[in-house]
Formats: sequence, C-alpha cells, structure tokens
Amino acid sequence: MLKRVSRLLVGLVERYLPDSYIFVIILTVVAMLAATLFEGCGPLQVMRMWGDGFWALLQFSMQMLLVLVTGYMMAATPPVRRGLAAIANLQNSPAMAVVSVTLVALVASWLNWGFGLVAGGLFAKEVARRIRVDYRLLIASAYSGFLVWHGGLSGSIPLSIATKGHPFYNSIGIVTVQHTLFSGFNIAIVIALFIALPAVNVLMLPKEGESLSIDPASLGGNTGPSDDATGGALSERLLGGRGLTALIGLAGLVWLIDYFIHKGALTLNVINFAFLFVAIILHGTPKRLLASLNEAVKGGGAIIIQFPFYAGIMAIMTGSGLAASISHGLVSLSSQTSFPFWTFLSAGLVNLFVPSGGGQWAVQAPVILPAAQAMGVDVARASMAVAWGDAWTNLIQPFWALPLLAIAGLKARDIMGFCMPHLFLSGVIIAVGLVLI
Repeated sequence: MLKRVSRLLVGLVERYLPDSYIFVIILTVVAMLAATLFEGCGPLQVMRMWGDGFWALLQFSMQMLLVLVTGYMMAATPPVRRGLAAIANLQNSPAMAVVSVTLVALVASWLNWGFGLVAGGLFAKEVARRIRVDYRLLIASAYSGFLVWHGGLSGSIPLSIATKGHPFYNSIGIVTVQHTLFSGFNIAIVIALFIALPAVNVLMLPKEGESLSIDPASLGGNTGPSDDATGGALSERLLGGRGLTALIGLAGLVWLIDYFIHKGALTLNVINFAFLFVAIILHGTPKRLLASLNEAVKGGGAIIIQFPFYAGIMAIMTGSGLAASISHGLVSLSSQTSFPFWTFLSAGLVNLFVPSGGGQWAVQAPVILPAAQAMGVDVARASMAVAWGDAWTNLIQPFWALPLLAIAGLKARDIMGFCMPHLFLSGVIIAVGLVLI
C-alpha cells in the first residue's frame, strides 16, 4: 500500500511542485494577500512591511550559510570521505542502501544540520555508484534524515534560549540544553524517528520495473579537493604546506577546549567554529580547504538569494499580525495538556512561510512564551514544540533541500513526493512525544 501511495504522491509532486524560487514568490504573494484580506492592512502598507524587512535576516543568514559551508568542508575532508566510501562498500542490496543512507543522514544531521545535508548527499552518491537503486528515493532518504536537526546539537531555538542575553532572556531566563535537547521527551522523539524513517524508506522502494536508477558515470569522480601543491612560488608552497594549517588549527582547538571548560554552552557560533577548525585540521593544507570551500558555496547560492525573500515574508507575517493570529488561533484551542500539540501545528504552518528556525522563533515566541507561562506549561517543552514544528514541514518546504539537491543534481520535485509519507508519520511521532512523554 505504501508503495502505491508513494508512487501516486511522487507523480503528483513531479507534475505540480514549482521550483523553489517560484515557490518563495508564490508564498510572498499569498502572505501579501492574507495580510490584506484577513488583517485589514492596505496594499501599500504591506509593500512597506515587505521592503523594510527584506534585509532583516542578514546576520542570521550568514550564520546559516556558515553552518552549510563548514558542514560541507567537514564532510569533504579526506578522512570523512574515506569513511563514507568504506561504509558504501558494505552495501549489498537496495534495502540496505536506503537504510544506510537514512541512518548516516540522521546521525550527521543530529550533529549539525549542514553536515547532515552534505554528508547525506555525498554518501548517497557513493552508494549510487555501487548499488542499482532508485536514485530519487536514495536522495529523499538522505533528506528525510534532516528532520531531526532541530532536536540535535545545531538546533537554533534550543541553542538560542540557552545563550545569556537572548531576545527573550528577561521573560524566561536561560533554558539549558539539559531541559530541551537532552530532555526525556526529546530523546524519545529522536530515537523513534531513527527507527521509523529508515523503515518507511525501505517500504517505499519501487518495484524493479519502476525504479529510476542512475548511470554511475554521470555522478562524476570522487577525488575530492585537488592534491597539495609542491614546489613553485612561495605563495604556492604556502597553499600546499601544512605548517600554517597546523598552527591555526591548534589555536582553534585550544580556544574550544578553554571555552568548554569555562563556559560549555552550545551556540550556533560555537558549532560553526568547531566544524571550521576541525575541517582545517583534517584537510591538512590551505589548498585543500579552499577547494572544498569553493564547492561548498555553490550549494549556498539559493540560500543567499532566497533568504531575503523569506525575511520579507517574515516581516509581513509579523508586522501585519498574521503570524500572531495563526498562533493565537491554534493555541486558543489548547488546554495545558494539549498546548505543545497545537503549538507544534502552528509552528509547522508558519514554517511554510518562514523556513528559518531563528526567524520563526522571533515571530512565534512573543505569542507562545507568554501563553505557556500563563497556562503553566513548561517553557522548554513549548520551545521544543516550535522547534519540531519548524523541522517537521521542511519535508514539504523545498528551501532547505537546495544544498542537497545541488550535490545530487536533482530538482525538488524529484524527491518531495517520497517525503510526503514521512510528513504524516513523523507528525504523529512528534506530537505523541511532545504531549504524552
């Protein structure tokens, strides 16, 4: 049955899902119309909100781009590539290939969302070179692992509220990761998804005649960054040398060790710093590091151009009161017990228009946090409900699939049909974890 359902969904999505850039333009128009029709804002007022907010997420955009870039550079290091190739050599069937790709993406995404997207994509390509399996499902399996990112170490909402002086510090203080990322309910959700996602991906494997595999030759080589330079001018010797890399890499490690000894709080900046300096050390030379950087920024191009549009949408959603109306409307249906569930649903809906954990938190937190405190709901659980809602509907929001798709050479419509069953199953798992555990 799941094969038939996934085949139907894949066909519909391939036919009707627009390109991600067209998608953000459509969302912009929808947000403008909704603000005008439901919030009573004039057209010129909406345009002003949109234009004034267009560049509001530049700092956060840079952080997100660095998460992607440092994650890519880490995944492209020779030791990591060799590890992925060694695991790929162990695959001996389509089912095993799909399970392995899903698990690698899940583990990597839990550690760092950018690393997960890149490592999942690179590993899927390694597997596709060795096993004849539906390439679309293989890449969709890698993307499905991205679902756990906001319950992992690079989750922007739990890391934000664990940082002193965050925007809502005066109302909720510091909420440590022990109460969010490492809470019992969050760990239970993550474990359940680690079990369910690989199983569903295997069940969606197309029949032999319906499988769309790919010619391994079309995937290109697997040499990674270019070899180190030897000889030549001083500038070339410095690029190919290891002395400066060892020196700056050691400095970075010393700072990290000192930071974790005296502070220990995980933030996006610390995560990016750690991945950058581990990548510097593992690449060995500046030339290899810069070669991986050049590849990394190719996948970030769509983020650069589309993030301002989503910032504009966020400004409309916030300035018009549309996001608050959505949040208030759903939260008003809740009791103390069901509050996390309705918060989760509202976050999933808002995420379609504001696919940024930090941006969405800025929109929803002023509504969710006072309501949670008034109803006696645990603030950490309410915050994670927003975080999981943000991660949940990424399964049907093509924005964050862009780096993975750039690696795979596919379009969003090629994989989103396979992600639809995950949307329904994971929604149940997350809702149960937030409410009952």
